[in-house]
Amino acid sequence: MAKRERVVYYTDERSDEFSGITKNTVQVDGSFDYERKNPLWRLGRFFAYRVIMKPVAYVYCRVKFSLKVKNRKILKPYRKQGYFVFANHTLMAGDAFIPNLLDFGRACSVVVHADNISTPGFKNFVLMCGALPLPTEPSGLRNFLASLRSRYESGQTLVVYPEAHIWPYCDFVRDFSDVSFAYPVRLGAPVFTSTVTYSKKRFGRTPRVTVYVDGPFFPDGELGLRSAQKKLRDEAYGAMCARAKQSSYSPIKYIKREEVQSDE
Repeated sequence: MAKRERVVYYTDERSDEFSGITKNTVQVDGSFDYERKNPLWRLGRFFAYRVIMKPVAYVYCRVKFSLKVKNRKILKPYRKQGYFVFANHTLMAGDAFIPNLLDFGRACSVVVHADNISTPGFKNFVLMCGALPLPTEPSGLRNFLASLRSRYESGQTLVVYPEAHIWPYCDFVRDFSDVSFAYPVRLGAPVFTSTVTYSKKRFGRTPRVTVYVDGPFFPDGELGLRSAQKKLRDEAYGAMCARAKQSSYSPIKYIKREEVQSDE
């Protein structure tokens, strides 16, 4: 007998959390070292990122999800410069791996919550693999933004998950704020979207994953910061919502509570 899909009820798309992860978050303040110059650190990063992370990401995503990336050719003209990728947040390990497969030869940094570097014994490995933790204290903002700029100017891919919270296998794009779009607006950087979609495999409940890349979208230089980031957010959100319609299956169904109440 086939297993029924799991149903999850939510209240707020922007704040509800369903990953089940709880950690003692480390402090990321003005003393946090984002740009480590130590030669041993750089050697460790090369080994962790190029020798371990990249191959594992490829094998994991291909075997578990039969992953395919569509329309990646639009990234080719931008290989010699930095750019931002905004993506939907629906997979645990997969969301750490997929950005590295969009353009396999590029270095990639992912803007993450400080929880992601809070597992004892794994902090350095996660940082070596490209995690760029958001500051937990106002004093850390300056160093964070400086590191973001440095990585962009060095030609890296900078990945942001504007939905903020992981909703496993969610087959629609949730509403998100425009706050993180201030980064590409301030830098005048091109923006792409990466949208994970799901379809049914012949066997099992784990879905097949197809990732669609869209863009580029550019900040409007004739607008002020707030207006420009809102416009950029709306363009990215529209592209992601359109692509999410390609999803045809999910083992988890998300239902808004007010919709349930209105049906009663």
